[in-house]
Amino acid sequence: MSFEVRRTPFRKILVANRSEIALRVMRTARHLGYGVVAVYSDADRDAMHVREADEAVRIGGPLPSQSYLNIEAIIDAAKSAGADAVHPGYGFLAENEEFADACRDAGLVFIGPSPESIKAMGNKAGAKAILQAAGVPCVPGYQGADQSDAVMLAEARKIGFPVMIKAVAGGGGRGMRLAPDAAAFPDFLRSARSEAQGAFGDATVILERAIVNPRHIEIQVFGDRHGNAIHLGERDCSVQRRHQKLIEEAPSPVVSPELRARMGAVAVKAARSIGYEGAGTLEFLLDESVDFYFMEMNTRLQVEHPVTEAITGLDLVELQLRIAAGEPLGLRQEDVNFSGHAIEARLCSEDAAHDFMPQSGKIALWQMPDELRVEHALQSGCEIPPFYDSMIAKVIAHGTTREEARRRLIRGLEHAVAFGVITNREFLAACLRHPAFAAGEATTAFIAQYRDQLLMPRAEAQAALAALLLHVTGRHAPRWKKGRTLAATFAVPARLELDGKIHELEIVRERDGGYVASLEGRNVGFEIDELGRDSIRFRVNGLAESARFFRDGDGLYLQHHGATLAVRDLTLAVPAGAAVGGSDGKVRAAMNGRIVAVLVRQGERVEAGQPVMTLEAMKMEHVHTAPVCGTISAIDVAEGEQVTTGKIVVEIEASPPA
Repeated sequence: MSFEVRRTPFRKILVANRSEIALRVMRTARHLGYGVVAVYSDADRDAMHVREADEAVRIGGPLPSQSYLNIEAIIDAAKSAGADAVHPGYGFLAENEEFADACRDAGLVFIGPSPESIKAMGNKAGAKAILQAAGVPCVPGYQGADQSDAVMLAEARKIGFPVMIKAVAGGGGRGMRLAPDAAAFPDFLRSARSEAQGAFGDATVILERAIVNPRHIEIQVFGDRHGNAIHLGERDCSVQRRHQKLIEEAPSPVVSPELRARMGAVAVKAARSIGYEGAGTLEFLLDESVDFYFMEMNTRLQVEHPVTEAITGLDLVELQLRIAAGEPLGLRQEDVNFSGHAIEARLCSEDAAHDFMPQSGKIALWQMPDELRVEHALQSGCEIPPFYDSMIAKVIAHGTTREEARRRLIRGLEHAVAFGVITNREFLAACLRHPAFAAGEATTAFIAQYRDQLLMPRAEAQAALAALLLHVTGRHAPRWKKGRTLAATFAVPARLELDGKIHELEIVRERDGGYVASLEGRNVGFEIDELGRDSIRFRVNGLAESARFFRDGDGLYLQHHGATLAVRDLTLAVPAGAAVGGSDGKVRAAMNGRIVAVLVRQGERVEAGQPVMTLEAMKMEHVHTAPVCGTISAIDVAEGEQVTTGKIVVEIEASPPA
């Protein structure tokens, strides 16, 4: 097999991506002496990756299709900045053979595999065909060229439900739907195609038999143009929501050295078969019998690459850059050693309690733990736009043992502060604490199986503490002083909203200087030891505790015992007269985003819970349903329209169920 040889080294790299991965690539590129160029959309004009680059070039509007998926604009940006190489990061165009081809045609080094390799392995259907021919077990399914609705449904029936629908391009859980039966299949097929088109520019999908409760195991490989190929062990990525990974670890708690060698050999054989160059990952499903089935290959750097770096001591981006410059890999398989255990948690701006609904907005206070590796591109006061992925940081812990890494990551998450936007920080910590995860027993069904345990309700004491903080930090509150008072104060009423519920409380300061909060018939006593600008030390029943908080007008963000509370002070607010939660017949956008499908017509009869509109935000689709039975009286948006949180999109004139 012949390999293309680059005749000149590169000196300046354009990173065709954004946020934390752009910064990650820049860090290693600078360490090796390369200049770095950033690109940005209008939404990212003031982003950290733009400020940190040597140069930055605007490439278009806020939507990915206008900017980070705009091949022509990115090639033009590289030329205008004098870059001679392009690193695609992950997501967006990272697995797009047309982009890799365009870079080659423009005389730019594409830091990744060849367009031919991307086409062969980046396309899920093509990759399965190659590996099946090589004798590698694959998940049974359909990857044919006929994508008509009728053929897809017929093939799904042949496979047998439940069936997994998967986009052939890209990854990250986008364009994936689990269709439980034939009746639901058409809607899931439409949704998967729409999401795949928006995320990757390709609506083609394949079908696979759904394997029940598997492990998601992936093998990291590297190849060079000199014919060398190795693997760097496995990562276990079984903890997922919406088919997107949340927690990854290396090594897997269930992969033995013998199984690692077998899976690694299969992965290396696949890479060698196409002369693969650069970083790649082969993903497998591991069933309860410890049999593995190939799913797909990601022809790029993975989000979770830091856990492999932690246990091997290698810089995977550095390997990418050296291989792209024409250097040999410089590693034999026997040179790869593993040390300890690493776990990564993806911190996302999403509401786990409400079906992981993505969140956008302003970060009021951002502080990450110094003792752990944290990949992010945020600071206090910055905006999280609604147009891109909801992942805002990766928190990585390494330990001598899995248990040590798990403990360190839990503690790091408990002390991380992200006020202003709802995140999954608390949910991640709950996953790591759960006995099933601690025992190494988590499969891809972990979150669905234990969801109620992972979403524990708030303690009454936390609501009382929030009310106390609102009382002592309010604009008109008397200045707090430690110690006794001349006399007890009268009870001060308080009304606050927490987790969508309204709480009525009373706060009394007693002569000894302590406070009593009365909540729903229960009294909670507090003694304040210290009150700072964003922290409080206090005692409850003699136990000294501390909490962090941030006051934002009538809002309060409180972090206590690892939980983050977003509280709104309604004490002086006029009680809302309208019905709550859309029961007034109005469907409101749950987040900023773009309308991709209006599923009803004016005058149509709908039942409560019936889908009426689909909104795309942060590269995922979110179905909005009718809150009541009735008739569609107005449709206030059109497909393709950008909407803001709370905008009325559909109106229903309520009537009794049919």
